[in-house]
Amino acid sequence: MSLSPETRTRIEQILGAHHVVLFMKGNPQGPQCGFSAKAVGILGGLVPDFGHVDVLADAEIREGIKVYGQWPTIPQLYVGGELLGGSDIIEQMLNSGELHEALGLAAPDRTPPPIEITPAAAEAIGRAIAGNDDDAVLHLSVDPRFNARFELKPATGQEIVSEAAGIRLHLDLASAPRARGIRIDWVEDVRGAGLAIHNPNAPPAVKAMTVQQLHDHIIAGTIDVVDVRPAHARALAPFPHPHEVLDEDSAGRLAELPKDLPIAFLCHHGNSSRQAAEHFRNLGFHDLYNVEGGIDAWSTDIDPSVPRY
Repeated sequence: MSLSPETRTRIEQILGAHHVVLFMKGNPQGPQCGFSAKAVGILGGLVPDFGHVDVLADAEIREGIKVYGQWPTIPQLYVGGELLGGSDIIEQMLNSGELHEALGLAAPDRTPPPIEITPAAAEAIGRAIAGNDDDAVLHLSVDPRFNARFELKPATGQEIVSEAAGIRLHLDLASAPRARGIRIDWVEDVRGAGLAIHNPNAPPAVKAMTVQQLHDHIIAGTIDVVDVRPAHARALAPFPHPHEVLDEDSAGRLAELPKDLPIAFLCHHGNSSRQAAEHFRNLGFHDLYNVEGGIDAWSTDIDPSVPRY
């Protein structure tokens, strides 16, 4: 495929407008593939803001950037107009310190994060890794959503190594700050037995809110409300107080709100709103509520003038 002069000009204008540009699937608030999510997670931990282009929304750029940089996959990271590579290359450069240098940052902090492993968890981990390949070491990764994953694989020599209860954990540079202070335990309950990880860095869980509590917060002016229902449902039963709506046009703007803003999510019965609240929790918001019973409960318990449907 050849690159048209018009597309080349568009790409060069984008690169000229931003020192750091990530061509990705989706946007930093909502990556649409795991590779883009990995790249965003790495960059977000190093630079407060960077240019980004959603190639899914622009077929011309999606195909053109592959030709421009002679790189066949997405995402692609450019710094100072130069292509660094895709998500795997970005991760390798992060762990080697080359990415910090390319971004003009100080050398990465390689201080091992403090980690607690209970005796029961250490015993279970020890049993699990006993007898495995001598070249394999235990890796712990923590993604931008604070999901933790263990993996046995060879060491690269660039990891940060933390030790607790006789267990050595190898972490990449993106995971290390997210793992600071985590507690790994072994639990047995009615659901079975397994490792349980408490991460103090993860945003607090979404809290339940009754419609009466929502009413009281609205009167006090201490909550922002986001209605996640589709337009036709909002038209059937409009929420009678000031609020935002969550749709394709507003998602990016809402994701840029202050992360400590108290937000209550509202839908028909409280199911879709819970999913929306969890999504915003994954974006780093700290004070989120799901309105139990939704607009239907609001109609029956607070304001009968709101139609039920």
